[in-house]
Amino acid sequence: MSPDEFRRQGYRMIDWIADYWQNVEQLPVSAQVQPGDVMAKLPTQPPKIGIGAATQDASTQRDSWDDIFQDVCDVVGPGLMHWQHPSFFGYFPCNTSGPSVLADLLSAGLGVQGMLWNTSPALTEIETRMLDWCAHMYGLPDRFLSTSTAGGGVIQGTASEATLVAMLAARSKLPREKQPLACVYTSAQAHSSIVKAAMIAGIADSPDDRRRLRLIDTDRNLRLDAAALRRAIDQDIANGLAPAFVCAAMGTTSTGAFDPVDDIAAALDGLPHRPWLHVDGAWAGVALVCPEHRDIARGIERSDSLCINTHKWMLTNFDCDLMWTADRAALIGALSITPEYLRNKATEAGEVIDYRDWQIELGRRFRALKLWFVIRHYGTDGLRAFIQSHVDMAAWLEAKLIADDRFEIVQPRSLSLVTFRVAAGDDATREVLDRLNASGSAYCTHTVVPDADGEPRYTIRVAIGATNTEHRHVEALWQQLDRLTAEVLGTLSV
Repeated sequence: MSPDEFRRQGYRMIDWIADYWQNVEQLPVSAQVQPGDVMAKLPTQPPKIGIGAATQDASTQRDSWDDIFQDVCDVVGPGLMHWQHPSFFGYFPCNTSGPSVLADLLSAGLGVQGMLWNTSPALTEIETRMLDWCAHMYGLPDRFLSTSTAGGGVIQGTASEATLVAMLAARSKLPREKQPLACVYTSAQAHSSIVKAAMIAGIADSPDDRRRLRLIDTDRNLRLDAAALRRAIDQDIANGLAPAFVCAAMGTTSTGAFDPVDDIAAALDGLPHRPWLHVDGAWAGVALVCPEHRDIARGIERSDSLCINTHKWMLTNFDCDLMWTADRAALIGALSITPEYLRNKATEAGEVIDYRDWQIELGRRFRALKLWFVIRHYGTDGLRAFIQSHVDMAAWLEAKLIADDRFEIVQPRSLSLVTFRVAAGDDATREVLDRLNASGSAYCTHTVVPDADGEPRYTIRVAIGATNTEHRHVEALWQQLDRLTAEVLGTLSV
C-alpha cells in the first residue's frame, strides 16, 4: 500500500470509528447473532489476488476497499458486543478514548519492538516515566518508583500476566530446594487468573488442585480472612511445604470486595520466609487517582507488587496493565535469559532497563504512548472527574434499589459496582436479567454470591464505567429494571 493510499483509507477508517462512537447508542448492546452466523458470511478460502496486486487482466475479480468497509458494517458490526455502548454495564468496563486510539495507531505505524532499551530507547524511557507518573497520580509509596533503590514499574498486557510474573518472582526467592514445594494463597473470591497462573507455573495441576494452591475463606463482607490465611500458612510449614505467594484483591470481580492488605501483611510477619504479597487492583486500582478513594489501598506500602488495568477504567484501550514491584531484582532474576544475539554494550554496562526481563514475552509494543497521550489530554483533574462521575451514578442507583423492597442489595456498593438480587428469589432474578439483556437496551452480567447462610444466590452486577455513560443511561437502566421486575413478579403471582 502506497503512502497516499494509506492516507486515503486511514482517514476513511478514522471517520468510520468516529461515526461508530457517535451512533453506537442507537445499536443493541449485545450481539444479535447465533453461533456460526458470522463465519457463514465469510468465504471458506482466501482471495488469490489481493486488492493491491498488479495485474494486466482487467476482468480479474477481486475485492476493493469499498468491499472491505462494507463487510466491516455487514459482517463485523452485527457480531459485536458493543463494549463502548453507554448502556454497557457488564463484567467490568473496557473503555477507550480518542487520544488512546490515536496513540495505538501511532504505535502500529512506528512498528518498533521494545524488547531491549537498545532496540527502542524512546519506548523504554517513556514507559519508565509513565509508570512513575501513574505511581504519583495514584499516591503509591516511593518504593515502587523507578528512582527507588529496588523498585520500578512496567506495562504488562493484562493483570493475568502481572500475577504470573509476580508468582514466578516469588518462587524464585525461595531456596532452590524449596521451590518445588512452593504454595500459593488467595481468597475464595479472587479472580480466576490466580488459579490459572498457579497452573502455568506448575504449582497446581488443575483448577481443583488444592495440594499447594489454597483458596482462603472470606468474612461476611467477602474479604480474605487474614487469620485464616495465617492458619493455612502455619499448617503448610508444619507439613514441610514452602509458602511463597499471597494475592490480595483490591476489588474482587463478583462484588468489588477489598481484601484487608494491612491485616494480610501483618499475618505474614514473623514467618521464617515471608511470602511475596501481590495486590491485584485490576479494576478498582484506577480509583486511586481520586484521593478520597485511597483508603482502599491501606497497607499497600507493605506489598511487594501491585497491578492496575488502565484499559478497564482509565480511558486507555486494551491492553495496558500497569505493574509495579518493590523488588525488581527478584523479577529480573526469575525471568532473565540472555542469548548472545541480545547482548549489547548498554545492557552489559547495567545502565538501562530491558523490559524483556520484566515480562513473559520477549517482544513488546509501544504501549506507553497510550498512557502519555491520555494523561496529557485529560490531565489528572479530568481523570478524577471521570471516575467520580461513575461512582456518583452507582450511588444513585444503589439508593433506588435500597428504597424498593422488591430488591435486595447483596453487598454494599463498591465504587461504581452495584450488586443486587430480586427479593423473590433466584428464578425471578435470573429472569429479570435475561429479559433485560435480550432487549438490547442495556447489558449486565451476573455472579453467584453466598447469602448469610452460605447458600449460593444468583446476583445481578451493574458495573458503571463506559466512556460515554451519562446519568440518563443509568436512569434508563433503572426504569427498565423497574418495569421488567414488575412483569416478572406479575407472572410469578399468576
